[in-house]
Amino acid sequence: MPSQLPKEFLSSLEGLPGYETAAFEAVHAAGDTPTSIRINPAKPPVSLPDKATPVPWSSYGYYLQTRPSFTFDPLFHAGTYYVQEASSMFLEQALRQTIDLTQPHKVLDLCAAPGGKSTLLQSILSPDSLLVSNEVIRNRVTILQENMIKWGAANVVVTNNDPRDFQRLENYFDVIVVDAPCSGSGLFRREPEAVEEWSPGNVQLCWQRQQRILADCWPALRRDGILIYSTCSYAKEEDEDILDWITTELDATSCRLQPAPEWNIIETVGKSGAYGYRFYPHQVKGEGFFIACLRKNDGAGFSPPRKMSHPEHPNKKEQASLSEWIAASTPLAFFVHNEQVHAFPEPLLLELPILQSACYLKEAGLSLGQLSAKEFIPNHHLAMSTMVSPGVPALSLSREQALQYLRKEEMRAETTHRGWTLVQYEGRSLGWIKALPQRSNNYYPKEWRILKRE
Repeated sequence: MPSQLPKEFLSSLEGLPGYETAAFEAVHAAGDTPTSIRINPAKPPVSLPDKATPVPWSSYGYYLQTRPSFTFDPLFHAGTYYVQEASSMFLEQALRQTIDLTQPHKVLDLCAAPGGKSTLLQSILSPDSLLVSNEVIRNRVTILQENMIKWGAANVVVTNNDPRDFQRLENYFDVIVVDAPCSGSGLFRREPEAVEEWSPGNVQLCWQRQQRILADCWPALRRDGILIYSTCSYAKEEDEDILDWITTELDATSCRLQPAPEWNIIETVGKSGAYGYRFYPHQVKGEGFFIACLRKNDGAGFSPPRKMSHPEHPNKKEQASLSEWIAASTPLAFFVHNEQVHAFPEPLLLELPILQSACYLKEAGLSLGQLSAKEFIPNHHLAMSTMVSPGVPALSLSREQALQYLRKEEMRAETTHRGWTLVQYEGRSLGWIKALPQRSNNYYPKEWRILKRE
């Protein structure tokens, strides 16, 4: 069965390193796409399905033999794993081979929605590192926020800003990851409908947009900082040509990576000598992908803004009331924003006013809950975190009950406890209920609820 790929598209790939016409067309005609997930190492381990095999370049990635219905798996909603395309997990190698991951770093994921690369970054960075996950499109930042909340970490700030806004943070970040908007040809096998949107003109538009994005965020990267650039496009204009442009126009030095030979990742070199890495679906168990790392040559030290608004802190009595909700071993600082108490890693607290001086903060750290005159009202973010005190009452649900809860349906809690209760499935937290004498109130976020039925 021949592939339905446009002849003009196939012609544009001729001569690219690693491209083989017959094998490329055959794998697209077959239509089989691998399913891969990445485990959240901060949460209780997941029992992997039979015949799951590791993604070779990932510490936490696994291929699944068949694709389950993730929507109806409570462990997916508990943030115990993320469904991510395997090729893009190579971001881990790009980090490991260019920076010392035992040290704290300030990292910006510039085009972060829906959150695959940000959750990966958070899992491999040191706990005292700062991750800023940004998405420029307003209706996409909400899914990014949801996925980062489910991942449960406190050292993450979600922002909703244009790349040029980060110029106000000149020389601030140690690493900037730009998974750039592109023409998407690397996903044609997984998303056949995207084929109809491809055109040489769209490639050119993406190439120009990629330059603008990179030029806008470049000042925010410190001297000797690392830029990781990636696309899901095969186009030379969006890949090698962009590397040449970065190297010459932005003054950067290419970083050569060392993928294992058996991974079948194709090393490519642009006219400027910059190294890039191509993933083809007929050579790797994954989709089309391109990634490269570059080191910034110029820049100076970061100068904090003169005027900054520092967060308000809860008083001692309010902080004491939080102790029964948070694990005692967790070194967190607390602040109040919009009547919600938030927690942030203590060593990073001074970074918040710096970020706020330049960015719109959609989410900062952990939203613990609201301190009212009568009681503390816990936030869903607290339930999703790994920082809930073991003394907080919890109720174990069956799979049927868990799906009821995730649909935000009324459910009867079989518990003698009255009040706020953490509901769990197989030891993983799903959210809060408030247990009352004859019923329980379901506090699962309504915008996240499952709308389908099995």
